[in-house]
Amino acid sequence: MVEVEVVYAAEDRQVLLTVAVPVGISLRAAVQASGIAQQFPDLNLADCPLGIFGKVVADADMSAVQAGDRIEIYRPLLADPKEVRRLRAAKAALARQQHS
Repeated sequence: MVEVEVVYAAEDRQVLLTVAVPVGISLRAAVQASGIAQQFPDLNLADCPLGIFGKVVADADMSAVQAGDRIEIYRPLLADPKEVRRLRAAKAALARQQHS
């Protein structure tokens, strides 16, 4: 068995669980075994992106955990950051035109 942390930050609260899981278990299986889904019933653990210490793991179903890993569960983006920046730039340009 190895000990890992599973972390999720919802909009209103954060949870960090320390769990012991079998050696060689995948990241996704470790997250499911942690029981965090009971605290966040709307969280879809089968599809959400996972990472370790701030770095997204491409294949969380195949990547094995290491002792001491902090597995992070990421929420989907509500807005595309590139689109938000484009809209902000367009708004700023319009404001400059109106003040000229």
